[in-house]
Amino acid sequence: MGFDQLPLKSLFTGAEDALLSMLADAPAEAVEKAHEYKILRDVLDGTSAAVAILDERLRFRYVNDAMARMSGVPPGAFHGRTMAEVLPGIHRSEDVLRMVLGDGRPRALSVTGTTHVSSPFRQRQWSAVYHRLDHGDRVLGLCGIAVEVSGLRQYMDDLERAHQRLALLDTAATRVGTTLRVEQTCAELAEFVVPSLADRASVRIVDTQEADDLPPPAPGVLRLRIMASAGGPDIVARIGLTATSGYYFDVPRDSPVRSCLDTGRPWVGNLASDDVLLKMLRTPLDLEVVRELGVHSIVVVPLPTREHPVGVLYLLRAGDSAPFTDEDVVVAQELAARAAVAIDNARQYTLEHSMALELQRALLSEPGGPHPDVETASRYLPAGQRALVGGDWFDSMALPCGRTLQVMGDVMGHGFTAAVAMSQYRSLLRTIAASGAPVEQILQEADHRLASIGLDRVATCLLALVDPGQGTCTFAGAGHPPPVLLHPDAPAELVHVPTGPPLGTDLGGYEAVTLPVRPGTVLLMYTDGLIEDRRRDIDASLRRLTHLRLDLDGPLESVVDALLARLVHGTTEDDVTLLATRLRGP
Repeated sequence: MGFDQLPLKSLFTGAEDALLSMLADAPAEAVEKAHEYKILRDVLDGTSAAVAILDERLRFRYVNDAMARMSGVPPGAFHGRTMAEVLPGIHRSEDVLRMVLGDGRPRALSVTGTTHVSSPFRQRQWSAVYHRLDHGDRVLGLCGIAVEVSGLRQYMDDLERAHQRLALLDTAATRVGTTLRVEQTCAELAEFVVPSLADRASVRIVDTQEADDLPPPAPGVLRLRIMASAGGPDIVARIGLTATSGYYFDVPRDSPVRSCLDTGRPWVGNLASDDVLLKMLRTPLDLEVVRELGVHSIVVVPLPTREHPVGVLYLLRAGDSAPFTDEDVVVAQELAARAAVAIDNARQYTLEHSMALELQRALLSEPGGPHPDVETASRYLPAGQRALVGGDWFDSMALPCGRTLQVMGDVMGHGFTAAVAMSQYRSLLRTIAASGAPVEQILQEADHRLASIGLDRVATCLLALVDPGQGTCTFAGAGHPPPVLLHPDAPAELVHVPTGPPLGTDLGGYEAVTLPVRPGTVLLMYTDGLIEDRRRDIDASLRRLTHLRLDLDGPLESVVDALLARLVHGTTEDDVTLLATRLRGP
């Protein structure tokens, strides 16, 4: 007969003291048993583990004080009732308990849920073990012992979330900032946070340049440009920001977005009211669209740099998605901080690249003019997107006695400073060449003067003095790749020019070499971007030039185009500059 077949009464009712009094004159063995009963009761009531005894119908017959404290329910309220009746917020598998009743094998299970007692933990959890109670061949019920592991569970959950956060940040390092293009970097950030952190996202950058087709912002208003958005319907397009405004968003001083930019702290609007969201949006129409899309929570995170934020990242959650947690905001801040570095680098690169490219193109677009009996064609091909503009330059100068000086140079390094240094080299060479000095002396004087100026960038240079009257070409080089003569009726010829040190070293020691040049022969001068290739030895690249077979009878521009089609495929690792020269026939 089990507990459920006995009259419903509580076990261990606390009558041990009365029992000992009744047994005062009883045999010693009975008194000893009563003392053992009291010790057992003291153990059950003194332990911090929750102990309960259930009958075969899983009704409580006994709970100790720890169980009562843990649940916030008096012990008497448990008697004769099931867990679901006493604590409906607790979840445990009763199928497991019935298995213990059936086969007698103890089992451990996890119990989760809430009780009537407040808890500092996000979710309460207990580890419980249930044993079957037998008396001879009879099954009496179950004894359950449980200890709370909420703290350990929360610690493990926090640790797992920390690992997930680190994994997310590690992945972001490989997926955000893969190029030096601002638009691409912003798009990578927006696409990365959806759906891992938000349902929709947009990246908005502080605009520092005035657009010709837009009125300037009002005083005190900051203009943001929407660079990228991701996730579901395009909210930006829906609220009309892509129309005449050209993806611009004006932020007044009292806007929460402006506060984010000024303070560097995120703004969180969980389950935000219409009044709150209206402060973030431009018009009631924008609010209507956002609500139509089911957006209920918004987080705005600044994109910080050393000086000031470059913009903000908008994160939106909609529909059944939970509001943002504090941890979500921390992750968003870390992602924004990393992405901001990439965005700022891309902006700086774009600015410097544009300035250097404009300067270089301006200088290259104004070469001197050769004599009429010498025709020239040139090309300048900037390197791929990852490389900065270099210091390549060329020039063509008509000198006395019908001679023409052709110049090809390359300043060490890349970027705006290299382009500026290139202009100094070019101007100085023009000044010295006007004196009519031999080419080796031009290099000697330029080397000395440039060293005295103190430029921190040396340059390679090749001079070719073309003399149609004598039918000759005199070369002198300062560490520059050798020129090539493309003959109409013979194999191409690599000219072995005596190698001198780069300009700006003040080492001097330049020599000249003179070769005959017939009308129709094409002189090719170039920078090292044409021949440098990580996959090919430099000597092999030079040999490719001597194996060229081109039709030299057509326009010189066509010859240069055909040459580039043979030698350049896709983007190059360095800038490529070409200068082709041909003597006109009689």
